[in-house]
Amino acid sequence: MENLSRREFIKKGMDKAGINIENQSGINGPELEKRELKKITIDRVDSDFESEPLIRPFGFAGGFMTNIWQTVSLLRSSSGMHKIGLCTQSVLWSDGKVFAGHSESGGNALMFALTERAMQMVRGQSFKTPVELQERILPGLEEYGRKITSNPALRKTFILNALVGLDNAAWLLYAEENGFTTFDEMIPHEYRPALSYRHDKVAGIPLMAYSIPISEITAAAEEGYFFMKIKIGQPGTQDEMLQKDKERLTSIHNAIGHVKTQYTKDKKLPYYFDANGRYQKKETLLRLLDHAEKIGAVDQIAVIEEPFPEKLKTDVSDIPLNLAADESAHTDKEALERIQMGYKSIAVKPIAKTLSMTLKIANIAHQHNIPCFCADLTVNPVLVEWNKNFAARLAPFPGIGELGLLESNGHQNYKNWNTMLGYHPRSNAPWVKVKEGVYETGDEFYRTGGGIFDPMPRYEKMFASS
Repeated sequence: MENLSRREFIKKGMDKAGINIENQSGINGPELEKRELKKITIDRVDSDFESEPLIRPFGFAGGFMTNIWQTVSLLRSSSGMHKIGLCTQSVLWSDGKVFAGHSESGGNALMFALTERAMQMVRGQSFKTPVELQERILPGLEEYGRKITSNPALRKTFILNALVGLDNAAWLLYAEENGFTTFDEMIPHEYRPALSYRHDKVAGIPLMAYSIPISEITAAAEEGYFFMKIKIGQPGTQDEMLQKDKERLTSIHNAIGHVKTQYTKDKKLPYYFDANGRYQKKETLLRLLDHAEKIGAVDQIAVIEEPFPEKLKTDVSDIPLNLAADESAHTDKEALERIQMGYKSIAVKPIAKTLSMTLKIANIAHQHNIPCFCADLTVNPVLVEWNKNFAARLAPFPGIGELGLLESNGHQNYKNWNTMLGYHPRSNAPWVKVKEGVYETGDEFYRTGGGIFDPMPRYEKMFASS
């Protein structure tokens, strides 16, 4: 690794994160001036769920999922308005201990129980912003979560994942009650500096899990995908994991290392690795990077996400690559801790940690010139649009062109993805599907929020008789 410190592939781009984005066009005009917000009272709640099967077992963080629960939350205000929010649950991602300690359905049931508890907590509550509503219920919900899971160290991401549907419904209700018709208008003034861009393209990032064959990775590159997320940290002991990851990296680099893209300065494909906290020691990661250097792949590693366990609170500023915090940055508080430990970017997930919390995380990152990008949770097509709205407004990522970054892997993993697309209120819109590796956004996308404000007949029917 003696030469690695001189590698500038990532570091050269870091200054871009400090760009003054206050003056970017699109969202700082007089139409977004502060308004007097209504006080909204919730007088009815309801929730439901359905399980969506996967094409094959989906492996990461040393485990495998076979189906994913989609939960649905309804909030009605005292004015008679109601809105529906969706949530995709991921017990394995949000708390591996809960996943390992229960059956797959059992873990999902526990998370849904948290959702139901939160729904009951907000009934009768009044709020002016969804952020305020979340702050009020979060402490009590954390206590309840620790109790029902018998886990005193329950991760905050487990709680936040359970809140996504409720939070989305609250934001839509907040927008409706206050007459906000766009995503830009809906975002409170104090969080707008972190979301000041309006990219006309957002990179579509597919996910290559352990079981994805190299042939599919090659095919994705041939289709135009240029920024692919590769799962590392495979099952087994640390030595077994490292050996498997070395072999995987070698196979990937041999297959696509030569492919060119217009979106990077050196025209090479950037590699995005995600370890989900599987590397127990810094030395083990350095051994992987040594191998990457030997095979000529190190300059193409754009980001390594969540390499170490959350409990490993050690300075990583001496690692000369871009390490990104993901699940360990539960809230803005933990995000700041990771920034202070030397993490150079943050994977944000409004579709996993709620829009309310993600606004806080992106805000603290912006204040410290730390770039963000949007990672997926294998969410449904409607939730992809919530993530896309966020990704399209983030500052460009270092080393990548003027576009947003959005992981979206549902099309690779859900058995019934095409059916689920039919639940999207604007399923035929030009921004819904990836074209040659990017989502093409435009005026209509920004005007409609990608369809997130539209009614969703498929889910309305779930509550029609109640």
